Amino acid sequence: MIALISTLTVLLALIAGLGVLNTVVLYTRDRVHDLGAFKAVGMTPRQVITLVLCPVAGIGLIGGLIAVLAGVTLHHYILPAMASGVRLVLPSSVPDVYRAPELVALALAGMIIAIAGAMAPATWAATARTVSALHTE
Repeated sequence: MIALISTLTVLLALIAGLGVLNTVVLYTRDRVHDLGAFKAVGMTPRQVITLVLCPVAGIGLIGGLIAVLAGVTLHHYILPAMASGVRLVLPSSVPDVYRAPELVALALAGMIIAIAGAMAPATWAATARTVSALHTE
């Protein structure tokens, strides 16, 4: 059962990363002219990567926080409802399985998945030629 849950977790993380990849590719292609202008006036590749990754990291952190809050809330409502459906009384320790460090790690996982998904387009934006980026408009 643990192997199945772990496999599903990894697959969901990969799907989320691919979704972020798609969004950031569209974002960087849409802003290629702006990024080329920034690079033409002296922005370094590291600064371009930071420019692309910062909004993605913020959205990933907010998404992770919302997901953790929603997941814990649903866990506390659905688990007792399922137990009462089969006339089972759960001890209070059963729904209280998450501790603060685990919840923080889960919330940060949203940001890490977002950054991992956005790293390839950010690197592409940093290494794209400035001249070709300025001639696209």
